[in-house]
Amino acid sequence: MPQPYNLPVGSWYPIGIAVGLGLAAGLLCAGLLAGRRYGLVAATLASVVVGGAAGLLVEEWSGLAGALVGAVIGALSATVIASGALRRGATRAGTALLVGSAALVVALLALIPIVGYVLAVVVPALAARRARREPERHAGLRSLAR
Repeated sequence: MPQPYNLPVGSWYPIGIAVGLGLAAGLLCAGLLAGRRYGLVAATLASVVVGGAAGLLVEEWSGLAGALVGAVIGALSATVIASGALRRGATRAGTALLVGSAALVVALLALIPIVGYVLAVVVPALAARRARREPERHAGLRSLAR
């Protein structure tokens, strides 16, 4: 007799996991490489490799496609946020730690059904919102030193 909680989920669930893991790979790579010279290109390439490997492990070719999409979305979104933080005076190590922590949270949330797809929409929306509201670098106490 089948168990009532054993519902068939098809292939959309593992593809959602692959999208979420690709997104997390993009966030992690962008957090680590955002302050470098060609950081966006390096982060995107690294996240495509890492996310693609995760996608292949999760759901073969369809997982690969989902993970690649997630990796590019994650790398572009996190580079916008991390480079903005670095422009405003954040340290590379602190930015990498915070964005890496967010990548870990995203990877864990991607294990929940449908959340990988939702994160692939929410993360770039939050990055675009943050980029529009980006303040100028605050002078702080340097303006009082004159």
